[in-house]
Amino acid sequence: MHGDITQIRRFLKERLQRDYTTLHGHEAERENVRQLLQRTAELGESNSLLLIGPRGSGKTTLINAVLADLISLSDFQQNTILVHLNGNLHTDDKLALKSITVQMQLENAANGKAFGSFAENLAFLLACLKSGNKRSKSVIFILDEFDLFCAHHNQTLLYNLFDVSQSAQAPICVIGTTCRLDVIELLEKRVKSRFSHRQIFIFPAANTFEKYLDLFKELLSIPNEKELKQITERVNELKLLNSDELTMHRNHYNPAKYKFNKKYIDSWNNSVIVLTADAKAPALSSLRTLYEIDKTESFLKLCLFRLVAQLDPDSQQRITAEQLSEIAATYTADPRVELLCGLSVLELCLVIAIKHHSEIYDRDPFNFEIIFARFAKFSKISTTMQGIERAVSLKAFERLRHMEIILPISSVVGKVQKDFEMHRLALTYGQIKDAIQKYQALPTEVAQWAQSSII
Repeated sequence: MHGDITQIRRFLKERLQRDYTTLHGHEAERENVRQLLQRTAELGESNSLLLIGPRGSGKTTLINAVLADLISLSDFQQNTILVHLNGNLHTDDKLALKSITVQMQLENAANGKAFGSFAENLAFLLACLKSGNKRSKSVIFILDEFDLFCAHHNQTLLYNLFDVSQSAQAPICVIGTTCRLDVIELLEKRVKSRFSHRQIFIFPAANTFEKYLDLFKELLSIPNEKELKQITERVNELKLLNSDELTMHRNHYNPAKYKFNKKYIDSWNNSVIVLTADAKAPALSSLRTLYEIDKTESFLKLCLFRLVAQLDPDSQQRITAEQLSEIAATYTADPRVELLCGLSVLELCLVIAIKHHSEIYDRDPFNFEIIFARFAKFSKISTTMQGIERAVSLKAFERLRHMEIILPISSVVGKVQKDFEMHRLALTYGQIKDAIQKYQALPTEVAQWAQSSII
């Protein structure tokens, strides 16, 4: 039992973090990209394509999944070279060209040669790939953060890549990924005219809550022996990828090292289904909260990783609805309420005094003198807040200002004595009320004073 839960925890953590090739949904887009790359590899067609979508929507995973599909084909293995560039790393065309030369393994061929232009250099590299029968190897360029390449001087790299793909000088396929919807507008006129204008928009696959629920169950379920074997075969094929820049085949999780007890797997998978089986289950409301915050798969994986990490052979052998609600609460928690919970009792008393003043005088501005007079009335009858000096209270008031719980009204600094400088409250009454309820070990008389301004 102990060994089973430890193994399940390790397997789920690895799969959630390092499964780079499993794509959920986007079947039509996947087939489109697969056919495009297959035609480049087998028929020598040249193409260009842009994958556009928000971060975490699955653009890179889609490319990885397509490469995993195609790597088993002998034509793709023998006739294709993968070149991976990233806009954050390759910040100018010189760096990009150097990386292209290294990834195409043509450092020796290009060494010592002087080229008049970028175009000449690229043409030489592509010509080097031709074999004796004039059949040239296909090159697939994957450009991550494509919009950053648009900022390069004269867009020379993009111009030459699109020019080669359009004029069919050599079989190349250029695939760019970006999160900018206006990326086409960033291209120069001469670059835009050479681009195929083939664009695929990727949005989170779980566009309904039902799909999101299915994804939740799938990510937490343990595959049976047959499924595990199929995944292992697919992962082993990734080793055939001949690319040093693409790291997914080296970092991918290895399912071959796991072997599970069939009875325990069935029991685990059943517990995951039961968790969300009832329409009124508390887990469902927590999941709906997460869905409304962010419906991407990457965000769900992050939340599930936190759940799985809490599994323990001795105390926590199953994922519970309470854990799920705790995680959902961390994303819905108001940071201002958390800030108030970290104040000292004196500072919180000043906030309560400010609240009462704002309620009575319809959010009129206030200064330290007004608030201290109100607090002094309370401290006279209080057993816990007696004997607090004015200077200490002023220091606490200044700290509230530094934390931007109260904001000064006047922009002129130094002309007014700080005791008399007017401020306004930067919180809602609801936030103060929530903080008082959550505050640990708050004196009862302070909590009662917060409810009523009558002393």
